[in-house]
Amino acid sequence: MDILLIALQVVIVVTSILCIMFVLLNKGKGGGLSDMFGGGMTQSLNTSGAAQKNVVRITTVLAIVWVLAIVGYALVLRFGSAVV
Repeated sequence: MDILLIALQVVIVVTSILCIMFVLLNKGKGGGLSDMFGGGMTQSLNTSGAAQKNVVRITTVLAIVWVLAIVGYALVLRFGSAVV
């Protein structure tokens, strides 16, 4: 059980860091916090449509893996000792 908990903790930490990085890589749609931090001035540096779609897909998959890892961690903490 301890190995599973450690593995889930590692997955949670890694996906948390990657999620933060990929959220920051996403292109702002305008009118929000992205414009406040200079997102509106970099319109000439926009990525292609396919690259932006891939960044959004990766961000979504990372967020789903992160949520599933947290739910799995909570379930192991709650019901892990009952199995032994």
